[in-house]
Amino acid sequence: MKFIKWLTISALVVLIAGVAVSQQKNQKRKGRAVLSVPKVAKKDLICFALYTVHDNILKLTAQLYPLAAGDSRIVRLEIKKEGEWVEVARTKAIEPGWTAPFRVEKWNDSKAHEYRVIHEAGATYTGTIRKNPVDKGEVVVAAFTGNSIHPAHGGDISRKDIIENVKRIDADVLFFAGDQVYDHFKHYAGWLKFGRDFGEIIKDRPTLCLPDDHDAGQPNLWGESGKVSTLGGASDGGYARPGVYVQEVERAQTSHFPDPVDPHKIGQGIGVWFTNLNWGNVDFAILEDRKFKTGPAGRVPKQGPRPDHIRNPEYDPASVDVDGAILLGQRQLKFLDRWSQDWTNTEMKVALSATIFCGGAHIHGGANGRLHADMDSNGWPQSGRSRALSALRKGFAFHCAGDQHLATIFHHGLENHRDAIWSFCVPSIANLYLRWWEPLKPGANRETGAPDYTGDHLDGFANKVTNYAAANPEKKPAGKLLNTRSAGFGVVRLNTKKREITMECWPRNVDITDPATKQYAGWPRTISQFDNYDPPSWGKLGEMTFDVENPVVQLIDDLSGEILYTVRAHGKTFNPGAPKGRSFTVKAGKNEPSTVILEKAEVGAGSRAIRLK
Repeated sequence: MKFIKWLTISALVVLIAGVAVSQQKNQKRKGRAVLSVPKVAKKDLICFALYTVHDNILKLTAQLYPLAAGDSRIVRLEIKKEGEWVEVARTKAIEPGWTAPFRVEKWNDSKAHEYRVIHEAGATYTGTIRKNPVDKGEVVVAAFTGNSIHPAHGGDISRKDIIENVKRIDADVLFFAGDQVYDHFKHYAGWLKFGRDFGEIIKDRPTLCLPDDHDAGQPNLWGESGKVSTLGGASDGGYARPGVYVQEVERAQTSHFPDPVDPHKIGQGIGVWFTNLNWGNVDFAILEDRKFKTGPAGRVPKQGPRPDHIRNPEYDPASVDVDGAILLGQRQLKFLDRWSQDWTNTEMKVALSATIFCGGAHIHGGANGRLHADMDSNGWPQSGRSRALSALRKGFAFHCAGDQHLATIFHHGLENHRDAIWSFCVPSIANLYLRWWEPLKPGANRETGAPDYTGDHLDGFANKVTNYAAANPEKKPAGKLLNTRSAGFGVVRLNTKKREITMECWPRNVDITDPATKQYAGWPRTISQFDNYDPPSWGKLGEMTFDVENPVVQLIDDLSGEILYTVRAHGKTFNPGAPKGRSFTVKAGKNEPSTVILEKAEVGAGSRAIRLK
């Protein structure tokens, strides 16, 4: 029996290897870039390093080239103290993937530290762990997605323009929303290439890379808690590549994240990395919007040639919002419930994920490729979308994501238009697969002079969305010219002093500090932090004047007992918004809503002074 089992496993290994070789040959036949791992000198064994600092814990991962059989696996981390290099941690390089993860507790983030990673073969890699910018007043996030190197638009196009622009604005945080690597079988080679391209800016600032579908080795991803996908396109849910491959991908891209808030593994031994990062008094929720999501195949009525594509505009959107379909899942919703209420050392909240919570495009692939609805977007399942947005608006969270190949600004709606959060989908670094936001009818309630595609709409799943900007590419883009394909990157400026959020959308190969350089149409746009939960139908409870600066205020619905929202006020005055015709208990406190300050509060109750000291 053992011999038969060995034969079966061996045959399976051969089969998988054969499929991989065949698929790699197909890649070459289709003209895609096929990556390899270059040989490097011993002094260059360390390719790059990524880090975050959260709650006085430094986590840094050094990415190595392959070590030879006789090379030591020990890697050391040193920082400079009073002119001398001092070892603060050492670790063992993990194979496969050759990552070296470090963890240093009791980290002093009140000042910057020079660091170096050392391998005894003679390799040294240096960088700077930044000071926590709590006194800066504005946290600048540079955001990216879609790092394709497809030959169709020039292949290995230099990223130097991005590097220089990030340096010009001196971004505090780098956010790569997904598809850092497009090679479905050689993530390690692609990841090293990513490090060679971006390591110069990554080494000196906190960086978040969210592995998305292409990183995991498949065209779309509905992770469904780690099941094995058996359908081409993976629309049945789960992972197309083996679990060990996915683990290697996530170890490389996320092992430097703050510790996961709920570390229990899913199927195939795959870990989780959803967590939060507090930096500069901005609390970032880092979400896995692919990992738990249900696959549509076999669950929803088929409405087109693919299980995940709806071509029929006459279909009933409710028919695909099936019972049991999951988006974020209970574990992440539980995390967001806690996160929205915790304002410790926090002025503003931002959610980061792979993609946005709606169907953000109408035309896919080519100018005539109208697709009514796409289940790869977070517009589906609708009930899961509603639960996610309900959780995020309770903390007035702004949302930044990528994946859609199309930069957009949406204000999301649940019960009504514009009663939930704002989202910014950033453009792809290099955009092969084109998309357009092009509704068939003009939007309602558009701003004066705004394009017809803006305003209030329903997406293909009948979700309420209000569009404010879309960087639609040219209908016949000029070949390798990235900017005719609406390629670029995003910048989000989080002004913690004014509580304002400014979204910027920049094309490639420009100097963004040059006054003559223009952003894509519709950008920049500035909103208030409080716009992320300010429904047009609400009224005001009345201005409250506190005896402390920036107290945390919480509203609780008297009838249901549900927390409507929790937020840190701006200054000593705050006029809470609330639904009309309902009463609320209001809690407040200097750092947490620990004191009941009002009972049975209703819209129009008038101003009052509140003592908290």
